[in-house]
Amino acid sequence: SYAVEPLPANAVVEKNITDVEAVGEVMKRVASKSRSGVKQVAVAVSGSAVITKLIQMDGGLNEFEMEDQIALEADQYIPYPLDEVAIDFEVQGPSENNPDQVDVLLAACRKENVDIREDALEIASLTTKVVDVEAYALERAYALIEPQLDSQGEELVVAIVDIGATMTTLSVLAGGKTVYTREQIFGGKQLTEEIQRRYGLSLEEAGLAKKQGGLPDDYESEVLTPFREAVVQQVARALQFFFGASQYNAVDYVVLAGGTASIQGLTEMVEEKTGTPTMVANPFADMAVGSKVNASALSNDAPSLMIACGLAMRSFD
Repeated sequence: SYAVEPLPANAVVEKNITDVEAVGEVMKRVASKSRSGVKQVAVAVSGSAVITKLIQMDGGLNEFEMEDQIALEADQYIPYPLDEVAIDFEVQGPSENNPDQVDVLLAACRKENVDIREDALEIASLTTKVVDVEAYALERAYALIEPQLDSQGEELVVAIVDIGATMTTLSVLAGGKTVYTREQIFGGKQLTEEIQRRYGLSLEEAGLAKKQGGLPDDYESEVLTPFREAVVQQVARALQFFFGASQYNAVDYVVLAGGTASIQGLTEMVEEKTGTPTMVANPFADMAVGSKVNASALSNDAPSLMIACGLAMRSFD
């Protein structure tokens, strides 16, 4: 099952919950609408709120010993008072440089980022079971998209551009692992606000009109085309930042995600501008869809559901 509900204006700003009551009420509605009896939830914090560090530890330590050692040494890696952060770790495998050690991924974020999500879920009578990182949820969802790409057995370098309401996130994956992430303030809300301003609609009416159509004849030329061009410029600029900050000078594919990704003609414009094969994300393309799920609605919403899909794939162990 799945469901989508719009958030009130400014309830979430740049991926930060600013109105916990409003977000909690929306979560309550979306849980009811989905008709799922599940009460345990996986949520994610954005990459900009998270500090990650790959460290090496003695391979002979068990999980509890590692936890104790990390607690003693964490202040070396985390620039905040330790009583203000939530810390977790995951063993990645043997260290390449020393077979007696293992690589351990350490992740930390301020407790307030976790607490506010838990508070919103509590309003919806839901329980937080897992707090993940958006980038890792995206990696899991990407595993469903990778078979749709023509890899010819090679390790692909893929840029996923997630264009949300107010934030655009570029995540570059090499061989299925995130090697670069960058967030910038730009999103579909700018199109909604321009529709609102030009045609004298409320924000809610403008959002519906953007999805359902029925706008005046000049909408395509005066509003949508300039916005598409702005999106293309944002994608091209984000890629240039990546090339300038890394060893890479090209990517094999661009994958567009987020609510803006499905705008007609955008894929072709990005492909032409970047010279890179471009597609719209659909992690559900190869899944069987249950009879109670509206397959057409799911397909339309799919680009916005990459992180939700990755969270749903997460084990609760």
